[in-house]
Amino acid sequence: MNKVKALFFDVFGTTVDWRSTVTKGLHARAQAALAARSDSTSSSQARSVASSMSEQDWGSFAQAWRTSYYEFTRRVAAQPGVAPYKTIDEHHLDSLVELLRARRLTGLWSDAEVHDLSLIWHRLDPWPDTVAGIRALNAVGFQTSTLSNGNVKLLTDMAEYARLDWTHVLSAEMFSSYKPDPKVYLGAAERLGLKPEECGMVAAHMGDLDAARGCGFRTVYIERSREETWDAEKIARVRQEGWVDVWVEETEDGFLTAEERLR
Repeated sequence: MNKVKALFFDVFGTTVDWRSTVTKGLHARAQAALAARSDSTSSSQARSVASSMSEQDWGSFAQAWRTSYYEFTRRVAAQPGVAPYKTIDEHHLDSLVELLRARRLTGLWSDAEVHDLSLIWHRLDPWPDTVAGIRALNAVGFQTSTLSNGNVKLLTDMAEYARLDWTHVLSAEMFSSYKPDPKVYLGAAERLGLKPEECGMVAAHMGDLDAARGCGFRTVYIERSREETWDAEKIARVRQEGWVDVWVEETEDGFLTAEERLR
C-alpha cells in the first residue's frame, strides 16, 4: 500500500446506506400518496396494495430494485459494446416502472412523481464514518475518487447532498461500461495519470475488489451490514489467501479505521 496515491471508492453500500434511505423514502412517499388521495378512484388497486404494505415490505421492494441494477450492470460489463447501454438514472426509472407494474402499484404515483422517486438514489445518506473518513484520507495526502456504476450527475448530486469531499468524481459512465469490466478500473487510473499499482479500490463487495485486483489495484475491504454477496465460505477463503491489503470489520469504524491503518 506504500505506493498507493489514489483511493477509488465504490459508492452504493460502501459509502452510502442505500437500503435504509430507499426503504424509508418509498414507505414515506407511499403513505403521503395514500393520505393525499383518499378520495381517488383512478388507482384503487394500487391504493389497496400500498395500504397493506409495511416498511419491511418496501424494504423488499428496495432490494428488488437494487438487484435489478446489479443484474443490469453485470450484463453490460460481461458484453461491453454488445449489451444495450444506458445510464443508471435511465435504468433506475425503467426498473421502477417495471416493479410498480409487477406488484400492481401502477397509479399510486403520477408519472412525474415516479420520475422524481427514481432519483432518490441521488439523495442517499452516508454511513456514520463516511464524511469524516473521506476528509481524514484527504488530509493525509490520498486522492479520493468515486469509482461507481452510478452516472456522473448522480454521483455529483450525491456528493453535494451527503457532503462527500471527494478530490475527483469518476464514473463507469465515462468508459461506456460498468464494473467489473477491466476498462473501468484501468480507465480510472489513466484519468488520474497513475499506474494501477498506485491505486487502491475501497469497497464493501469482494467481487469489486477481486476485479480491481485483477487490474493491478491494491484492495481495502470495508464490511457493511448486508452488503456482501459472496458466501461465508468464499470470504473465508479470501482471508486464508490474504490478498486483501486492508480489512475493516463491521464492528470497527469504517473509513476512519481504514485511514488509521493506511496512515
